[in-house]
Amino acid sequence: MEKQMNENRLKIGLVATVLIAVAILAAFWAMSMFPQPPFEPRRIPGQGGYIPGDFEFFYVAFTIISTINIAMLVILLLTYINIYSKTRSPFTVGLIIFATVFLIKDFTSSPIIAGLFSFRAVGLGPFVFLPGILEFAALSVLLYLSIRY
Repeated sequence: MEKQMNENRLKIGLVATVLIAVAILAAFWAMSMFPQPPFEPRRIPGQGGYIPGDFEFFYVAFTIISTINIAMLVILLLTYINIYSKTRSPFTVGLIIFATVFLIKDFTSSPIIAGLFSFRAVGLGPFVFLPGILEFAALSVLLYLSIRY
């Protein structure tokens, strides 16, 4: 019993370490993606309005959260595939499909991918990363329960 608890703690510690490393890398990438000085209002391209100065903060936060969610989904997907190889349960197939669809959704909505294709979102403010935070909370619960048991 004690050995299994130590293994679970090791798994959770390893996953947390990987997620922290992913978050740090995503933060550095996101800060290099928005080279303008933070918190300075700017004109919206092709329009007469201004973008609030906290624009970069929201997109840097969204980039970090999105990247962490992608990493969590990859870990979940690998965990579910491992469980399926041991149990052949139809429920696990559903979890694999769930994780795959969310992984595709997060990958395609990631600011990193949008930035690679020269797309930029403008003026969404804090609403850009609130769904990512809620998804992060839900994925954290799934990941914890999947690793723990």
